[in-house]
Amino acid sequence: MSSEVLTVTGRGIPLLGNDIDTDRIIPARFLKCVTFDGLGQHVFADDRAQDPSQHPFDQPQYQGSQILVVNANFGCGSSREHAPQALAKWGIRALIGESFAEIFFGNCLALGIPCVTAPPAVIQALQKAVAENPQLQLTLDLPNKQVRWEANTAAVEIPQGAWQMLVQGTWDATGQLLAAQAQIQQVAASLPYVRWQRAR
Repeated sequence: MSSEVLTVTGRGIPLLGNDIDTDRIIPARFLKCVTFDGLGQHVFADDRAQDPSQHPFDQPQYQGSQILVVNANFGCGSSREHAPQALAKWGIRALIGESFAEIFFGNCLALGIPCVTAPPAVIQALQKAVAENPQLQLTLDLPNKQVRWEANTAAVEIPQGAWQMLVQGTWDATGQLLAAQAQIQQVAASLPYVRWQRAR
């Protein structure tokens, strides 16, 4: 299976506000899980509890959305990898924002979730368009570094190294190891200090 992330097409979900930290994305009490399964239902748990009818992740028109549109410094705070995991388990496949905290960005990259940036005016236009028409389809085109919706096209940015990892599929470290299994075994067999022995 190919690991390249080239385009992400889906409905958007607007989340307004700067400096939304990882504790808001997934509160600390949910970090006790052994696996990441089930984290999606707890994403933004405390924010949603304050007014369930108003939070985008509770509103029926945004259920099934795959592209999260955010403002500045999204994912700041602690380095917990549970934050992008929770978003992914909810169904988010890409984020478009004004800026992202560095560690959050790296944790998303490790999952193959692109975080691309655009100027505030573009982000606000996207959030407004999605709020007015929740059925609107957005397309994040990574090879061309663009986001498209209706008749609109806007440039997005992503660091070159991260961009290459996504479009070439090299973000997937486990996938690379599995794909190179034959070569790994061949090299291991040629090493005099590696001896595979069955436990007695």
